Amino acid sequence: MSDTTPAGNDDKVMITVILKHHAGLVLDDVQSRLKASDWWESFPPEGVRIVSWTVAMGFAQIATFELPPKLLPVLNLELERRGWGVFKAEVYPTYDFVPVRERIRERVRNGSQ
Repeated sequence: MSDTTPAGNDDKVMITVILKHHAGLVLDDVQSRLKASDWWESFPPEGVRIVSWTVAMGFAQIATFELPPKLLPVLNLELERRGWGVFKAEVYPTYDFVPVRERIRERVRNGSQ
């Protein structure tokens, strides 16, 4: 493994989803629509682990999920089924950079680049 290749579980991928509320929806509208779509019970779908879910105030909710690659279409479908009309979603493949950073840091400390 190279110093820039993250160590990890090869049978899982991480996906970061940025959820931005649609303009014009107030909080009561958002909560009502999410409740009606069963968002709180059904998203993320079974087999998808929440790694983190944060709010960047004034920007969006930023959620990172870990899942087997075969569940990516299921995650997408449930995002559309449950969050459509409430959120504009941006989806990005993600990985944990902390172990990579530490390996690079150690290599630099030892005189390499």
